[in-house]
Amino acid sequence: MTAVDFAAFVDELAEVAARTLMPFFRTSLGAEDKSRGGAFDPVTEADRAAESAMRNLINQTFPHHGVVGEEFGNERLDAEYVWVLDPIDGTKSFICGLPTWGTLIGLLHNGNPTYGMLVQPFTRECFSGDGQMARWRGPGRDHAQTERKLKTRACEKLAEATLMTTSPLLYPPAELEAFKRVEGAVRLSRYGYDCYAFAMLAAGHVDCVMEAGVQTYDIAPLIPIVEGAGGIVTDWTGGSAARGGNILAAGDPHLHAQIVKLLAG
Repeated sequence: MTAVDFAAFVDELAEVAARTLMPFFRTSLGAEDKSRGGAFDPVTEADRAAESAMRNLINQTFPHHGVVGEEFGNERLDAEYVWVLDPIDGTKSFICGLPTWGTLIGLLHNGNPTYGMLVQPFTRECFSGDGQMARWRGPGRDHAQTERKLKTRACEKLAEATLMTTSPLLYPPAELEAFKRVEGAVRLSRYGYDCYAFAMLAAGHVDCVMEAGVQTYDIAPLIPIVEGAGGIVTDWTGGSAARGGNILAAGDPHLHAQIVKLLAG
């Protein structure tokens, strides 16, 4: 089977997650701190419930597939196909009632990200891609569901670029210094959008996204979307981003090369 053959099943996973999450959104939902004394890292009942629902559907439908998830660990990592789940990427936004979070669903084939989806059930948006093409589905001007291809925009000059990151407060000192070099060279930087920043990159509204210390479940589902829209996603040295780490995504390969060079000092 190819990644495209799983697209309908990914839609099922997204629907299950949405049905589970929406009753929690903009309620008086409590959050636990997973950080063990570090920077606040919240997890909620909604995170756990949505991941459990998706895992159950995967295990019922494809019992030999593996699963990587934020809340309940890893299963069968040596499987040919491994699902990557982040039930709420942007839990801090979720508990603040902000719609800049999303459910991330990815599929690895022999360790390589081959299909990904970001679904935002509150805005009724879905971003998906297979590395060759990416699509957006959501409400149009008449509020009816519509669909279109995603394409990153050209931006070869760093001085004309818009940069996004979740928060500089999440960067260790050395990474923060490198980030500041890039931020000082761009036209505009914006903070606080988690996975939604990558969606806006794929849609051609921003030019680059940087993050530090992310996990596989934070980035693997987003790689086929950005690459399918014509962008590039790597670590800060230009290597594979599939296992997480320090991440750089850009809509224009010339811009990406400039940032990699600047990050190297």
